[in-house]
Amino acid sequence: ATLAVESGKLDETVTIGDEILKAYGSAIYIKPGEEMTLRDLVYGLMLRSGNDAALSIAKNVSGNVDDFVKLMNEKAQKIGATDTNFTNPSGLPNDNHYTTASDLCKIACYAMKNETFKKIVSTKNYSGKFKSYVNKNKILNLCEGANGVKTGYTQKAGRCLVSSAERGGMDVVCVVLNSPEMYERSAKIIDDCFSKYELKTINKDKVFLCKNTPCSLLNNVNLVVEKGITLNYNVLCQTEFEKNKDGIVGKLNIYSKNCLLFSENLYSI
Repeated sequence: ATLAVESGKLDETVTIGDEILKAYGSAIYIKPGEEMTLRDLVYGLMLRSGNDAALSIAKNVSGNVDDFVKLMNEKAQKIGATDTNFTNPSGLPNDNHYTTASDLCKIACYAMKNETFKKIVSTKNYSGKFKSYVNKNKILNLCEGANGVKTGYTQKAGRCLVSSAERGGMDVVCVVLNSPEMYERSAKIIDDCFSKYELKTINKDKVFLCKNTPCSLLNNVNLVVEKGITLNYNVLCQTEFEKNKDGIVGKLNIYSKNCLLFSENLYSI
């Protein structure tokens, strides 16, 4: 879905090909020769788990399924999902098709930064140019602020859910695998996260001193921190030789107790 969104082709009308005849399991029941937009296919993929939609998306984005799978693996590596290997675009079982909860979380965090993707997976009811769907992801109605992401099931993997929620500007992504009570378990994890953590903004207008030189961060920074903790700010100054390089005069390190939460360059004002 992420690759389809990033392709810039969502509003193109595509013709469904014979590749979908290889699909089995959950489907949106499309037929070869049928026309629809790529956007309709992506909604069918994410809201209804359409394995036929996955194959058609692959064909229409990359020309064939094999090249699309290569693109998926390249993207996973770039995101940092290094314990993942895809052999198909639908997630159907294959001994060499695998991932981890951590990798799924990385992929979802990346995907949810895209507003189009976020809109798709948070949609409860979709009416497109050619197709309409009801989202079967029940977390959207069970958890405050829930806005995604995707259900999953195979007999081997069990019931799986990548979920997401936003409250007070902070996003939480949760992944449970082989979890019979995946919705209830995910809702509890998300609630626990919001009760324990909060968003702390370090404003770029905040002034620090580095050897009497006023300096600041280049951009606002959001940190997720445990509620009630004290943050310690430590300014490290560059040497005299380095200080004028790109305007960098030092580095700001932020600690919670002895744990480094953040480190970024400081620039002269």
